[in-house]
Amino acid sequence: MTTCTKIYKDIPFAHRQPNHDGHCAFIHGHNWTVEITFASKELDENNFIVDFGKLKYIKSWIDENLDHACLVNSDDPCLIELGESKYFKFFKMRDCSCEGIATFLFYTFSDLLKSNEPRDVKIVKLIVKEDSKNSAEYSE
Repeated sequence: MTTCTKIYKDIPFAHRQPNHDGHCAFIHGHNWTVEITFASKELDENNFIVDFGKLKYIKSWIDENLDHACLVNSDDPCLIELGESKYFKFFKMRDCSCEGIATFLFYTFSDLLKSNEPRDVKIVKLIVKEDSKNSAEYSE
């Protein structure tokens, strides 16, 4: 099986770990990188697994949901304290750890791919890097 990887760099968003006993309990941000590895048994008419130029729907999803957002666990008590605001962009998810984000994005982008790619292409690995030293990977 052949694979290829698309990389989205410098995505600014924040998160926090509400149960952490250290500095990660505070809202803090990173310039994130998301690496998506695609696979297919067959290449298209251009000998591509996926046409990177046609993945605009993934970039649009990132811009709409993650860019300059604060990712919070859906049960985070800080949501009650901060409330909704037109000046603060929340993105609620089950687990906003690096590992949780990698898992969530794997399935979110897999669903987008199925809706937009007519051929049998799948995501086989997704890596999230919160900076140059820390990352998490999800694959099935």
